[in-house]
This record gives sequence, structure tokens and C-alpha cells, in this order.
Amino acid sequence: MAKMVSLTIDGRSVSVPEGTLIVNAAKQIGIDIPVFCYHPKMEPVGMCRQCLVEVGRPAIDRATGQPVIEDGRPKIQFGAKLETACTVPVSEGMVVLSQSEKSRAAQKEILEFLLTSHPLDCPVCDKGGECPLQNLTIAYGPSESRFLYDEKHHAEKHVPLGDKIWLDRERCIQCGRCIRFQEQVAGEPVLAFYQRGRNTDIITRSDPPFDSIFSGNTTDICPVGALTTADFRFGARPWEMKAAASICPLCPVGCNITFNTRREAKSGGKVVIKRAMPRQNEQVNEIWMCDRGRFNWHFVENENRLAKPMVRKDGKPVEVSWKVAIEEAGNQVKGNQVVVLASGRLSNEDLFNLKQFADGVGGEALLYDSLPGGELTTHFGLVAGSNLGDLGAGSAILVAAADLYHFAPIWHLRVKQATERGGNLIIVNPEATRLDKYAKTLVHCQKGEAAKKVEEVGAAVKDAENLIVFFGNDGSPELAEACANLVKSRAGKVNNGLVGVWPRANDQGAWELGFKPAGDLAKALKGKTVYVAGCDPAGDDPQLAEALKSARSVIVQDILLTETAQLANVVLPAQAFTERDGSYTSGERRVQRFYPAVPAFGESKADYAITAFIAAELGLEVEGRSALLVMDMIAASVPAFAGISYGKLAEVTEQWPIIGRSDLYYGGTSYQNSQGLGVHLSGLKKA
Repeated sequence: MAKMVSLTIDGRSVSVPEGTLIVNAAKQIGIDIPVFCYHPKMEPVGMCRQCLVEVGRPAIDRATGQPVIEDGRPKIQFGAKLETACTVPVSEGMVVLSQSEKSRAAQKEILEFLLTSHPLDCPVCDKGGECPLQNLTIAYGPSESRFLYDEKHHAEKHVPLGDKIWLDRERCIQCGRCIRFQEQVAGEPVLAFYQRGRNTDIITRSDPPFDSIFSGNTTDICPVGALTTADFRFGARPWEMKAAASICPLCPVGCNITFNTRREAKSGGKVVIKRAMPRQNEQVNEIWMCDRGRFNWHFVENENRLAKPMVRKDGKPVEVSWKVAIEEAGNQVKGNQVVVLASGRLSNEDLFNLKQFADGVGGEALLYDSLPGGELTTHFGLVAGSNLGDLGAGSAILVAAADLYHFAPIWHLRVKQATERGGNLIIVNPEATRLDKYAKTLVHCQKGEAAKKVEEVGAAVKDAENLIVFFGNDGSPELAEACANLVKSRAGKVNNGLVGVWPRANDQGAWELGFKPAGDLAKALKGKTVYVAGCDPAGDDPQLAEALKSARSVIVQDILLTETAQLANVVLPAQAFTERDGSYTSGERRVQRFYPAVPAFGESKADYAITAFIAAELGLEVEGRSALLVMDMIAASVPAFAGISYGKLAEVTEQWPIIGRSDLYYGGTSYQNSQGLGVHLSGLKKA
């Protein structure tokens, strides 16, 4: 346990671990020391000087080496110069004055200096309403400047750093946060300072420009309006928007996000999503998100969204009422062999009802287009208490046939960080990845040979205190088994286990709920009534399109009129994840809840509710009144989900660093998590 140090800040006592910086010690007791260049997720540099404070330390008697005592208390000596709270670690007996006349005068002068080169365009600046410079100027800055307005520095505006990020050079205060984020956190030093003095600019030095899947995070931590995203720029003001908590559905990490929404005239008076922002969950995505999650949610706004149910008549799909569509779906199912084909795009609640339906009609429930090995992760996956952020010296991480950077970007970041804390990374992959440079052992192999090489590196990890194995798909069904063999003896131990780098957000949930691998799908579909939910096999594979044509009938529920839906006898419009509530189970076996952000499109319904309607038509009891009640059913009938409820999923605890409050200059514009940190599944299935 770290040694504790006691000190006083602005008259308040606090004890913090040795090595804590003054600015962070103050933060822990609710004292905000203004900063620009400092960020709690990056190493301090002391560049902007905004955090200047008076620092006093106990005077030491040179003869005895002990503190000098006056009037029964240690004598405090203050230095002649102010010190930067973001670079100075605390020491025993230290006294810090952040609000003294001397400190406030310095903070005011730094702001005055920054504003000499800053444009006075607050009314039109994109950062207005969540701008740390604006907020700190009001709180700490001068009421007027001693510098001449006509001498302000002017620079190029609206400069694209890449296709997603724009730079306004006039607004940049050269804090270096964006550069340091790319170097220290992302590990992709694609930004740099160029020139000197008032001519200093931020430039991109990669080809293609700003070549990083984490580029959007720089706009969150930029303390001014210098960096903005292409898809939100001039889109809305923060105070105009509401916030809805959600979970990113685009990969198995399960990043916590927030959708900002507003009702606007240009969208016909509808409530629309304006942007996606990271929401803090230190055990999942910390305060970051990848560009795919930040920018690729627009599919929910597709102009071809299904608005009404359709039934095929005279060879063409025709819009009908829900009553007619459900009756027809029931007729297609009655007395026939049924295959339910669903993807991990759906929520736990959707998949549970589909599995209940399949069991009720004596059919099969198959998981579409996932990797082999899902049943192994239910036996040897991660358990409660596991956290990639705890891995370091003594821990080993094996990444087999998986490119985390492209298929699970935040896992890439967290594995990288584990290696920087001393973790032993072993990579076995047919192709080079951006994670390779952090590996202590790197094995390149032919496609299909990863399973054999995993067996060879097994000896290198057998003595590790902790071992987590990520596996992808190299075309070899033996890979998952080989990876599972490495962690079998550690099953149930915290920070040990098998993690599938699944193609979709909730493949793990499907495995936990009893879905089976699709296997020879074309053969499985032939002559059956096929109930397709949340996937498009016909659009993905011409052979599957032919197989669906050979099926007895096809029922599809989806958000779009996919190629599969165009072949269907019945098409049922489903709600997008942004329009409903539900939960996903991440690849780490953490169940997390998402909430509706915008109203449902047209007459669409949640997938779990649609399944319940069809089940009722057949006389089956399947819960469909609310996602909450379906989760209660899951918890009561699936052992791994025991004890999980929407109330549990909504619980939060205090996280460090403290972000998302009024002090946007400290942690950036990532959102505080007040809607739930999620819950690990309670146990592992017996092997």
C-alpha cells in the first residue's frame, strides 16, 4: 500500500498517496485549481503556467534534520516563486495556497497573456458553452486587457487536420494536449508543433493526414475551440441539447457513450442525435472512444428505415397493419420446422426472447456470422472483479489471430497501457498489427497456423500471475480450443480468462443465452421457416441468398429493407438501439444498459416485443411488455445472469479522475457516468 502524505490546501486538510500531484490532491477535496495543459490521463509538462500556486513546506533544522517548531506547530516556509500545481508532488506538512492574492494575480496574468493572441469570437465559436478558456476567464481572468486589440495575432482558420478533425489556428493556445494524447495515450505521434513563438501551429505529419482511429478524443480534451469534429461543427450549442446514456454497438468492447440530442426545425421538428460523446467507465473505456463509435452511428438515420410492417402479396412486399403482419408470421410458423437466425447486434433481451421462441416451437436458435469458440468463453471467460486496468508487472496477455486496433480499438489502448505498466504481451498473428511494437514476444505465422503457434508459446505464460487471452479468427476452428487450454486451470480467477474478439457488440450475450454456432447455414435453412433478426445473410453471401430462396418461408425483423428482407414473406420494422432500452454483454462478460435517445421511427417496435407478439399468436408465453421485465426473466432463468437487474445495471460509484462536472478544463468534455457502470456475469458455465 502506498505511503500516505498529509498536507493542507486552502486551509483544508487532506491525506493522499505519496507522489500525488498538488492539482490532483486538491481535486479530491473539491478544490479546483485552474489548468490548461495538464490532463489527469497524461504526464504533466507545466507548459501553460495557469496552475501557479503558493507552496509552503516545513522548515527543517539543519542540525537535527527535523521540522522547526514554532508555537507548537511546524514553521512553514514559502518559496520566493510560485510553483505549478500540475508538476509538483505533495510532501508531508505542505501548505498550498491556490486562492491567495499572489496566486490569483498570477492566474489572472496568465489568462491575460493567453487572450492577447486569442480571437474574441466566443458568440460564434463551436466551443461556446463548454469552453474552459471562456469559463476560466470569467472566474479568474481580468476585466480588461492592457494589450492592444489591433495587435492580435491572426492565423489560418478552418484547417482540416484530416477528414474528421478541423483546426482553427487562431484559437489554439499551444497547450499540447492533442499532441501528447496522440503520443502518450494513443501511441500514434501523428501531430506536432510547427514553428515557434506566436507562429506556433499544430500540424499533422502522417499520410493519410491525422492517421489515428482515436482522433476524435483530441476534440474532447482541447481546452478551447481549436479542434472540432467535421460532423458536429456548427451543429448545436451544449445548452440546447439533452444527454442520453448508451453503449456503443459496433464492437465487443462495450464503450460507454452519451448521445446529445435536440429538437430542430431543419429536421422537420423531430428530435435528432447531434453527436456521440464518451461517458466515463474506468473499467471499460476510461474516458475515451474510437472514431468508429464516435462517427459511425448515422446508420440509425438511414432514409430507408423500415416504418411499417410488410407482407408479400403477388410477389411484392405490401405495407400492412401490425395485426395482419403478426397473424401472417404466426401462420408461417405453425406446424413447420423453424430456424431462428440472429446476430450479436441485438440486445440480451432480444436474444433471450428469440431463444425462448425457438425453444417453444421446437426450433433452433443460431448465431449468425460469429467466430467459433463462443461456448468456450462461457466456460473460461472473465469473471467479476476483472479489469484490464489492473494488469501490469507479473501479468501476461496473449493476442492470437486478432487485430485489436481495427476490431476492438479500446482494447488495443488498454492492452498497450498494460505493457507500459510492465505486462508481458505475446502476439501470434498472420499479419503485422499496430500493437506489435509493444509485444515482448511476436510470432508471425501463416493463416490457419495460429493454433499450433499458440501451443508453442504456452510455456512462456504458464507462470504468469494473471493471463488473459484474446482470440480472433484465422480460419482455424482449433484456435479457440488451443487458447482455452491455456486458461482452463485459471477458470474463475479474477483477471484471468478467455476473451473473444467478436464481430458484434453482443455475441458474448448470445453465447451466454444459449445460441448455437450457425455451422453449415445453407443446409440449415433449406426447407425451413427461417426467422431472421438483426442480420442480412442474403446481402453478405450470394450462396445464403440462394439458401433463403429454398426456405419454406422467411420472416425478417430489422431496421432496414435489407436484401434478406426483400426476400421475406413478412417484414417487421425494428427499433434502432438509439430508440429503446436494453443491455449488451461485452466480450469481457460485463452486462451494460443503454437508454433511448430519440423517439421510435415510424411504427417500429423493439425486437424483444416483436418476438413476444409472434409468440402470443402461437399461444406461447414470452415477456414483451418492457425490457426491464425481460431482464428479470433472464436473471431468473439463466444462472450466469443471476442477481442482475436494471437497478443493478444503473448503479454507479465514484471514479477517478473526476470528470464531466463544471470544471471542463480538468478532464475535458467526456461525460460523467450517472446511469450505470454495468455488472459482470456472476459465474462460468461448467466445462
